[in-house]
Amino acid sequence: MPAAADLLAWYDRHARVLPWRLAPHQARRGERPDSYRVWLSEIMLQQTTVKAVGPYYARFLAKWPTVDKLAAASLDDVLRAWAGLGYYARARNMYACAKEVVLRHQGIFPSDIDALRALPGIGDYTARAIAAIAFDAPAMPVDGNIERVVSRLFAIEEELPAAKPTIKHLAASLLPSQRAGDFAQAFMDLGATVCSPKRPSCALCPWNESCSAYLRGDQETFPRKAPKREGQLRRGAAYVALRADGRVLLRKRPDKGLLASMTEVPGSAWTNDFDEKSALRSAPRLKGAKWQRVPGVVRHVFTHFPLELAVFRATVSRPTKAPTDARWAPLASLAGEALPNVMRKVIVHALDTDGGGKHGRRRG
Repeated sequence: MPAAADLLAWYDRHARVLPWRLAPHQARRGERPDSYRVWLSEIMLQQTTVKAVGPYYARFLAKWPTVDKLAAASLDDVLRAWAGLGYYARARNMYACAKEVVLRHQGIFPSDIDALRALPGIGDYTARAIAAIAFDAPAMPVDGNIERVVSRLFAIEEELPAAKPTIKHLAASLLPSQRAGDFAQAFMDLGATVCSPKRPSCALCPWNESCSAYLRGDQETFPRKAPKREGQLRRGAAYVALRADGRVLLRKRPDKGLLASMTEVPGSAWTNDFDEKSALRSAPRLKGAKWQRVPGVVRHVFTHFPLELAVFRATVSRPTKAPTDARWAPLASLAGEALPNVMRKVIVHALDTDGGGKHGRRRG
C-alpha cells in the first residue's frame, strides 16, 4: 500500500510554487491559505491549465481582493475580466457564489463540505478541495491528475467514467490523519509533474515500488477510458459590421444558455442543418450595408459540439445607428469587452481582409 508519508516527504521537496498556495513549511507551522483565494483558484482551474489561469487569477485578485469586493461588482465587469478563460458558466456561478457567501455566511467561506457544496458553482470535488486546502479538513478531492495516479497505483481495469466511485474510494483510503491539505496538493502535483498522461517519470515517483501498473510495465495504458462520443457539428453565420470611425457592432447574448450574458457580434442560430445560401436573412439591418462573405470559416470546439462559422463583413458610414439590441464599440477597446474566444476569432478573421492570411492559417 502506498504510504502517505512518502508522498508528503516528496512534496516538501518538490511542491510547485503557485500564487494561491502556501509553501509546505508554512502549512506545517499551522498557517492556512485564504479560503477566498483557494476558492477562486479552484473555480478558475476547472477545465483549464495552471499556466492559463495564472494571469487571470492575478488580475481578479488585484481588482477584487476579497469576496465582499467581488460580490459588490457587476456581473458585466466580472464577465469582462473572465473573457478568454472559457467555460463562462463558471464566471456566472462564481459571481452568484460570492453574493451568497456574503449574504448567508457573512463573507466567510464555510469549512463544512456539505455547506460548501450547497453554494452556486461548487460541486463535490471543489467542496472537498476547499475544505482540505483552506481548512485542513480530512477530505480527499479527486481531480483528473489524482484519477490517473490512483488508476495506475491499483491498475484499475474498469473504464472511466464508470470507475470514478472506485477511484474516489481508493484515494480516500490513502488519506493521512494529518496534513490533509498538503496531501491533496501533493497528490495533484504528482499527477501534474511526474505521473503524466504520456511518458510518466516513474523513476522519480515516490510511490513507484507500490504502483501495480509500473510493476507490470503498462502504466501508460491507464486510466482505461470508454470511447468518447463527439457531438454533431453545428454551423452558423457571424456578421462583423465595421463603422467608418473604427467601431464594430456588438450585442449581448441572452442571460441563459451557452455563453450566457457574454458579448458577441450578431449572428445566426447555430444548427446542424444551417443553409449558408439563406444566411443573410439573419444579418443586421444596417443602412448602406453590403455584406461580403469572408473566405474560409472560423472553427471552435465547445464541450459538447464542434462549431463552424461563416463570417460576413460590411463597412458602413459613421452616422449609421445601431439596432436597438446592439451598440457600436471601438475596435481599440475590444480587449476589455466580455468577448468569448470564438467571437475574438470571428473578429480577427473578418479583419484579415483576404481570408487567407496568418490568422486563417493558424486556425487551420
